Amino acid sequence: MNNKQIILKNRPKGFPDENTWQLEENKVPELEEGEILIQHHYISLDPAMRGWMNDTKSYIPPVALDHVMRAGAIGKVIKNNNNPNFDIGDCVTSWGGVQQYSVSNGDGWFKVDEKLATMPMYLGTLGMPGMTAYFGILEVGKIKKGDIVLVSGAAGAVGSIVGQIAKIKGCTVIGIAGGQEKCHYIKNELGFDEAIDYKSENIYSALKKKCPQGIDVYFDNVGGVILDAALSKLRMHAKVVICGAISQYNNKHKINGPSNYLSLLVTRSTMQGMVVMDYSKDFGKAAKEMNTWLQAGTLKSREDIYEGIENFRETYNRLFTGEKNGKLVLKVIE
Repeated sequence: MNNKQIILKNRPKGFPDENTWQLEENKVPELEEGEILIQHHYISLDPAMRGWMNDTKSYIPPVALDHVMRAGAIGKVIKNNNNPNFDIGDCVTSWGGVQQYSVSNGDGWFKVDEKLATMPMYLGTLGMPGMTAYFGILEVGKIKKGDIVLVSGAAGAVGSIVGQIAKIKGCTVIGIAGGQEKCHYIKNELGFDEAIDYKSENIYSALKKKCPQGIDVYFDNVGGVILDAALSKLRMHAKVVICGAISQYNNKHKINGPSNYLSLLVTRSTMQGMVVMDYSKDFGKAAKEMNTWLQAGTLKSREDIYEGIENFRETYNRLFTGEKNGKLVLKVIE
């Protein structure tokens, strides 16, 4: 049995190119005592993958060269060599990487129920993006009913969930997205109160018009100019949640930091970074509440699924070109 794998060969400077990864086909090793073999069905593609390729200090070690590219994965147990915790056919998810099979002793792999949700949904709304949104807006943003909440990357896997949770909690929500189609989606399908198209609108003018009273919580997924503009609209004791900075990930030079940071002083506001793994012990509780919202129809999930591990780089690029709708997922089972 052979395993197609995406191997990190070079650390990119700027946008990853054709030399960054290599598709290899290697034999699946025999199982040792207590090991299981998982056949991956889907791989999660996330902006954080770009940071994991850099050999710099971060919240998680970088992917080593000549190793399988790190990614969330979901699939099924197809072989078991006396591991008592899993059965053949169990649907499981973990950091399996961009490959078709994983051999594991089971550590870090979690069973999920396909009767409650589809596999791709467990990589999105009920996976790391959904957990990021849940804990980012509720635990770090500490939203309360009546707050004015601004979300960037609002049509993406995290931002779309952030905005919907804020609406569920009784907030006024303004989303920033790229293009009229995405703005229509977050406003008319997800129920955001306002949408700002950063591609066609001046961000400062749009914020002045659509957030005339300022903002209580800003959930940032993009950084750069949009973060700067949001800082100019903070109300007293506002909170800024730093989740990501996708506009800066492929910079070949120094990251552009906020020049409006003194607004934090003037408004006595706070800016805090968040990493979802810090909340891992409470993932089960969050997933249960989010599934309740899904079943009630107050929370909507959208997955954008592409096929073929050979198409990994082309699909990954969609994270940064904006050519996707919702959670980006790659089907790797043949």
